[in-house]
Amino acid sequence: MAALIDAIDVKRKMFFEFENVPFCCLEAEISTPTARGGQTLVRLRMRNMLTRAVFDKTFKASDKFKEPDLQTVGASYLYSDGDGSYFLDQESFETLSLSDEIVGDALDLLVEGVLIQIDKYNGNPIGLQLPVQVELSVAYTEPGVRGDTSSGSVTKPAKLETGVEIRVPLFIKEGEKIKVNTETREFAGRA
Repeated sequence: MAALIDAIDVKRKMFFEFENVPFCCLEAEISTPTARGGQTLVRLRMRNMLTRAVFDKTFKASDKFKEPDLQTVGASYLYSDGDGSYFLDQESFETLSLSDEIVGDALDLLVEGVLIQIDKYNGNPIGLQLPVQVELSVAYTEPGVRGDTSSGSVTKPAKLETGVEIRVPLFIKEGEKIKVNTETREFAGRA
């Protein structure tokens, strides 16, 4: 039997199940009434872990949620084809297939062998978490030209091995490995 969580105990980054769907709490705000007999309310900003939709909902402090059957497993990226993307579970060594809807634009930053985290709900993959930074090599970039820095813009476009284009400093050359921040998709240094 899954443990029950009171609405007033839900905190930021906590997972809970509401209407048989797993949610992640993004913000929790408790409002206590000043009048006697008034109910304490909890306003939660929550993300649906299946659809990724974010919305606000208000609950009574005494409302109870089930703890979801969520599990996060380490996996490495193998390849993608027309049917989806494939990952190797690092614990059971089974191949996990994720649809394009789940993977989304994360493919822009994935190369073979990159370690990621896969979220599972009731044993089925529902999402993935990229590492903070990934190392990618520069497939194409213009050579840096002396005097380009006078405009104040000291970056140039670079196409990476996955096909994604980001801005990099002038000193970066073709073939170099660089670190890319997965959240902002910006240059984070040489690898």
